[in-house]
Amino acid sequence: MKKVLVMDGVAEIGLTALRREPDIEVVIGEKMSEDELVGIIGEYDAMIVRSATKVTARVLEHASRMIIVGRAGVGIDNIDVAAATAKGVLVVNAPDGNTIAAAEHTMAMMLALTRNIPQAWATLRSGKWDKKSFMGVEFRDKVLGVIGLGRIGSAVAKRAQGMEMKVIAYDPYISEEKAESLGIQLLPLEELFKQADFITNHLPLTKESRYIVGEKAFSLMKDGVRIVNCARGGVVDEQALYAAMKSGKVAGAALDVFEKEPTTESPLFELNNFIGTPHLGASTEEAQLNVAFDVALEIVAALKGDIVKNAVNIPSLSPKVMAVVKPYLTLAEKMGKFVAQLASGRTDKIEIRYSGDLAGQEVAPITTAVLKGFLDTILQEMVNFVNAPTLAKDRGINVVQQQAGEEGDYANLITVKVVSGKDEISVAGTIFGGTDPRFVFIDGYHVDAVPEGHMLYVPHADKPKIIGPVANLIGAHDINISGMQVGRKSIGGKAVMLLNVDTPVPEETLAEISKIDGVQGVKNVSL
Repeated sequence: MKKVLVMDGVAEIGLTALRREPDIEVVIGEKMSEDELVGIIGEYDAMIVRSATKVTARVLEHASRMIIVGRAGVGIDNIDVAAATAKGVLVVNAPDGNTIAAAEHTMAMMLALTRNIPQAWATLRSGKWDKKSFMGVEFRDKVLGVIGLGRIGSAVAKRAQGMEMKVIAYDPYISEEKAESLGIQLLPLEELFKQADFITNHLPLTKESRYIVGEKAFSLMKDGVRIVNCARGGVVDEQALYAAMKSGKVAGAALDVFEKEPTTESPLFELNNFIGTPHLGASTEEAQLNVAFDVALEIVAALKGDIVKNAVNIPSLSPKVMAVVKPYLTLAEKMGKFVAQLASGRTDKIEIRYSGDLAGQEVAPITTAVLKGFLDTILQEMVNFVNAPTLAKDRGINVVQQQAGEEGDYANLITVKVVSGKDEISVAGTIFGGTDPRFVFIDGYHVDAVPEGHMLYVPHADKPKIIGPVANLIGAHDINISGMQVGRKSIGGKAVMLLNVDTPVPEETLAEISKIDGVQGVKNVSL
């Protein structure tokens, strides 16, 4: 008999799906502290949580029987995925369950914004019948700019088209063919800002997307533009938005997400043309039913030894194949994350080459891990070991897998190359001693770097007075360097510096580093 601990009030439909299995016992848990959870978790083979319960490394350390942890929802911030992976515990979620809810909430916010519904109701409730102050606009023939055409962005676009809006979009990771099939025109971001009457964000929050809708963007927009963000806080610069609304540049804005959550105080709340909700995008009865049912099916599949669809950390493989590929999965995912943060522009092709001991093995799961790491870095939607190849295909990325023989001094070597137009970036990695991952080449330059935490990538000319000044600037800002690798191909040519740092290097420090004579670029990378 397998025991499943269910926390945080999962919908009854999920419990029913579990209880109908004769070999599964369902236990409903009350709210617990970490200490209380640690005391009982060793009795369970599986666990389902929503957002309240924290599945920490300490909890997982005591989960001696645990096979799978399921998140009844999309976000997995409350689960220590790295600790689960190290212990061999599957982590699954329900990435599709809230798509419609989030898309409909976006449309609801747009409609409320255009017709001043919250403001009009507040006035009516205060005892005033005021028709003159709340003149609205129609959707028909307006231009909607969608930033990010993932599951939710595409669903919003479809609904907007049904209301006779013209939809344009920016998404550097989707193909022209895919956009055309949706009846959407892809544009550069600056052009979208210039043309759109409404702008809705559906990008994830990354270093590249932070404040992408900011002061410069507002300066490019039409007068009277309306802004909606129901995706992630921090993509819209709230201070710049406030200034643009005060000046009249932005006619109105609707946010369901904020830079800091929870928040009950913001300058935006003072404005009559602003509406906000407390992160309600997935808060529908149907979405909660969907995610509960979806994650329950995943739990049942895992406990039966069947394939799970939405594993976010470990693919569902036979024990024989898993024994071979498991040491490489984390390395491959980090390689994907690394090149995603260094690549620029729309990705055309990802080449993955296996050599040495890996040449004759089943490497498809490792390829998927590379894609998962790459796409997880750049997409708003959840990426897992099942959907990563499909998401890459949908975005017009040509994935090429090659297997070769021996490769120099390495018993095993994985090389990942990303091609974006005329630009290329590559990283090669290996496992030493079966457990010790390393990046050993960056763009063909030999290094020996530990792929973990925060890193700084600095291509530069191979000449004196570069390494020292870079290190001095980082140290002057109280950032500790835990490792440094420098690789070159020839004396006096180009070189690559890769540093492990304890915290990300601030933008102002990056700007100072870029001014050092001979430095040819500088980027933060987080793994």
